[in-house]
Amino acid sequence: MLAHAREARPAECCGLVGGDAEGVGASVYRLRNRAPDPRVAYDGDPQDLCEAQRTMRARGEQLLGIYHSHPRESAPAPSESDVRLAYHPSAIYFIIGIADDEADPVAASLRAFRILRSENLWERVEYAVVES
Repeated sequence: MLAHAREARPAECCGLVGGDAEGVGASVYRLRNRAPDPRVAYDGDPQDLCEAQRTMRARGEQLLGIYHSHPRESAPAPSESDVRLAYHPSAIYFIIGIADDEADPVAASLRAFRILRSENLWERVEYAVVES
């Protein structure tokens, strides 16, 4: 996800995370961003989305997460648009913040959120990245 965000700069990237029923992620599925202005929004390409979902089913995975980047933020949080478009309440929403920093020109942070679109609420959640 971080590599995807760095490669997409200055545009936002987006994609899906698939994994098992226990919530352990196994795969990242990059989607092309087809938003009218990808520098400030994301909209996953429908063809990429369908292909990712087919691959997840074939691998016995389920949708665990949805990710996108905020290419000009170091401490990302869901925007009003992110909350309005959060159609999967069971998914974890990962947001990658990337901001220019003199010490590290492409410093990135990854944060995870549970978004409740119907209640117009979000909360930060914990996650762990493990080597397999």
